[in-house]
Amino acid sequence: MSAALPPARATATHARHLRHARQGVFATLSVLALAFALWHLTRFSVRTAALALVVGYAPWLLVARGLWRGERRSYALACLLTVPCLGYGLMEVLANPGARGYAGATVLASCVAFVALVAYLRVSRP
Repeated sequence: MSAALPPARATATHARHLRHARQGVFATLSVLALAFALWHLTRFSVRTAALALVVGYAPWLLVARGLWRGERRSYALACLLTVPCLGYGLMEVLANPGARGYAGATVLASCVAFVALVAYLRVSRP
């Protein structure tokens, strides 16, 4: 049996875990955004890439404020926003041999971002 931590130490430990979870979320979302941007900027014309980036980033910009503030609802919504990235990446991995590298990176980043978002939600549970 382990002894319970004193309240002050438990709060400090929880804050540290929360900070690490948020840092992980922002790091993985940055990698996801970078993979998506590199994929479209290297494979398509500038106009097509710009359109894809606007359409791809617009939903994330809507929840960015909530993510920055640490709002749990925004993190839950961000979990749902990883699904289109995952689906689009999987479709391109299967259908487009020329884009498999970037699409695979996007799929991997989407999965890792989802796990990081769920980890934050578990750590920040009231």
